[in-house]
Amino acid sequence: MGDPDARGASSRRFPQAPKSAAQARRFVRAALGDAAPDLIDTAQLLVSELVTNVVLHARTEVEVAAGVDDDTVHVRVSDRRPERGLVPHAYPPYAGTGQGLPLVAKLSSRLGVETGDADKTVWFELAPGGPPRRPADWDPVVALDGATVTLLDVPTALYAAAQQHRHTLLHELALAVGAGHVPGVGPEDLAVALDMSHLLTASVTAALRLRPSEQALRSLPLSLPPDSGPAVRTLRAVLDRAEEAAREELLLTLPALPRQRLFHQWLFDQIVGQFAGSPPTAWTVVPGDQGTSPSELVAWDAGQVLASRVPTIAADERNRIIAANGPAADMLGWHADDLVGRPLTTLVPDHLRRRHVTAFTSLLLSGQPRILGRSVPLPALHRDGRLIPVRLFVQQQETADGRTVFVAQLSPRASMPGSVTLPPGRPRSLRQREPERPPARATGDPQRDADRSALERLSLLADTAAALSNAPGLHEGLEQVGRILTERLADWCAVDLFTENAEVERISITHRPSQGRRPEEYEGRLPPVSDAARGPLARALRGAGPLLLAEPPPSSPVTSALDAHYLGLLRTMGADSAVVAPLRARRQIIGALTVARRGRGTPFGEGDLPLVHDLVSSLALGVDNLRLHQETRNIAERLQRSLLPRLPDVAHLRLAARYAASSATAQVGGDWYDAFVLPGGDISMVIGDVSGHNLDAAIAMSQLRSMLRGIAVDRQEPPETVLRRLDLANHSLYHESTATCVYALLKGPEDGPWELVHSSAGHPPPLLVGADGDTRYLEGGAGLMLGVDPALTRPRGRDAVPAHSTVLLYTDGLIERRGEHLDVALERLRRHAGALAREPLDTLCDELLIGLGADGDDDIAVLAVRPVPPR
Repeated sequence: MGDPDARGASSRRFPQAPKSAAQARRFVRAALGDAAPDLIDTAQLLVSELVTNVVLHARTEVEVAAGVDDDTVHVRVSDRRPERGLVPHAYPPYAGTGQGLPLVAKLSSRLGVETGDADKTVWFELAPGGPPRRPADWDPVVALDGATVTLLDVPTALYAAAQQHRHTLLHELALAVGAGHVPGVGPEDLAVALDMSHLLTASVTAALRLRPSEQALRSLPLSLPPDSGPAVRTLRAVLDRAEEAAREELLLTLPALPRQRLFHQWLFDQIVGQFAGSPPTAWTVVPGDQGTSPSELVAWDAGQVLASRVPTIAADERNRIIAANGPAADMLGWHADDLVGRPLTTLVPDHLRRRHVTAFTSLLLSGQPRILGRSVPLPALHRDGRLIPVRLFVQQQETADGRTVFVAQLSPRASMPGSVTLPPGRPRSLRQREPERPPARATGDPQRDADRSALERLSLLADTAAALSNAPGLHEGLEQVGRILTERLADWCAVDLFTENAEVERISITHRPSQGRRPEEYEGRLPPVSDAARGPLARALRGAGPLLLAEPPPSSPVTSALDAHYLGLLRTMGADSAVVAPLRARRQIIGALTVARRGRGTPFGEGDLPLVHDLVSSLALGVDNLRLHQETRNIAERLQRSLLPRLPDVAHLRLAARYAASSATAQVGGDWYDAFVLPGGDISMVIGDVSGHNLDAAIAMSQLRSMLRGIAVDRQEPPETVLRRLDLANHSLYHESTATCVYALLKGPEDGPWELVHSSAGHPPPLLVGADGDTRYLEGGAGLMLGVDPALTRPRGRDAVPAHSTVLLYTDGLIERRGEHLDVALERLRRHAGALAREPLDTLCDELLIGLGADGDDDIAVLAVRPVPPR
């Protein structure tokens, strides 16, 4: 232990005040006298950390003793709270707190803690000559006595981030309150909050060390005093005031991000509620608003991004790109490595950069999410300057060491965005994996055992079929199937599918979480199925099987690249037994499934082959259906893309348009916009919506669009007449097709004045946005939708369009919300559009999609025109 009688040792007491750290440093330098200068510098650094800990945590006077014996420096720091144990933290170097005790452990030669009846002493020694005499560390935290609170499904990465932020915020608050910079927090409440925070950290740390695990979700029993409820409520109130002070910029520490706030609310509710007799509630079932709900538990790492087939980019809290995968780089014209380290604004168009920086800064400064957890239509900037329409889905994740990462998934605008897709084998939701199901024990009744076995098989087949049928896409469905199979049937599994070019691609590898990293070298494109390939996978891909592999893979060399690749997978993943079976659909082999088990306890046997046969039959049908559905959607998507017009270039007009497919239903629908110049010089503008969200709707939309163009150009008649002719032609050719539409003509010479002549077939009214921000809907010309009564005479509307004002045409997907009155939706559009009156039309359209079109259940089309007279 530290020698209190070291030669020349002296001691001094300091008050419980921030200035004591600096006074203790000066005292130590004077007390150590002629010791080695580097040891004096180190002693000053370490004593400053320890005295600061006393001031912040023990909040008593502090006594420091320092001396030298045989060239070794001895330092002791004592406080008057022996019951307040040390809680060393394994915080990363960049964390704003928790560095003191690890620093002492790293730099000292020896260290320790002595606890008496009235005081507690932390001591350390510094020996000359380099590294410590032995590895040093603090004693592990001892479990506390008290009542037990059970925390279910604690996400360890999120807990680490929330705890780091809580400590940093409370430490700075203590200093700010002492200096009188933050009103509203009394010294007694602050002391209670600091003590409770320390006690909570000690309890969680002890539980984590007593139950070590690498699982993303942990269930922890916490030992806390049974009267902790009032102290927890005080901690909550003080922490809320600290968050408020951070948002008011009274503190340097930023406010907590949404998920950290939600986690602390849940944590405090669990402690108070369980002490009051309520049962525990798992974190995984906690509801929350978008951006705050528990949507991702797995600690983030760059491998998740790199392995995803969905274009994905990750950025840190400095708005810098820290990971990008190949699909994202290809979409935006970059090499993935070239994107890393660049600011995220590299991919943001010029007209949205200010908004992006403002929103990101607002998130950090206020902790209020705007687009987290939402599917937002906006353009991304290609490297060559083009704008790429995408839907952006951003989620917040935490790294294992507590940092926050923002993971953005980019989906082409005409395709349906999925939720965040993690690489095969990793959980993609916050919901905890089901416990691994051990084989059912025999009951001794053969009939009962047979019935139960049959029921389990039927349940497995039903659940895998449901996972595929309910999945938004093929990859997501196969990942979910893999998780089910590794929970109930195998230690790991792999799915290989033929591509359009008769090549084989490994779509997914799934294994249990406890089995280490994914074998990325065995994912993706496989070697060809050549004539020399004779191994089990090659045989299955030719239609053989199910094949039972009852022994570990042989070590003898093989001549086929495919066989060698497959044997490498078996050896790397471990396979004491396996079954590989072909996937057949429509009398063709479309791929193969491999399921494998490790160990000799319950190997696969002949009795498992019928189950695997039924499994691959169901799986192949689901895969084939998803592929056919995707093919249909791709056809419709290409059709819809081909129908999006190029807007005319008119000298005295500014035009802009946007289209975004639904984020919740199909990739395609019946919304369309159009603009063209008539032979007489008038500008025709069209916005329309055919009922439905499928290929039929897209085809009907293309037919209506083409008919309207032909009628409008040939006849050059008033809008109400053109719509009546369109309705008659639609009724004659397509009896069951219904649609809404606005057809408008912008009339006037280059220098004005301008007039909008329009007629509406059941469509939301155009919005006129003045240059000063005043708005009004153009209600004239409103009539029945197309397909109801083609003989009906349609009305006409006429409205003046002042210079620099904007006429906005839109479909109902921009405004309508389920369960909301239409007047509320129209008023919301008025406010948003009026606030954007002076913005360029590209900015106006993008801002409307971002602000109103996120997570929409319907397609969205927007067309805007603004007359600008020559100067």
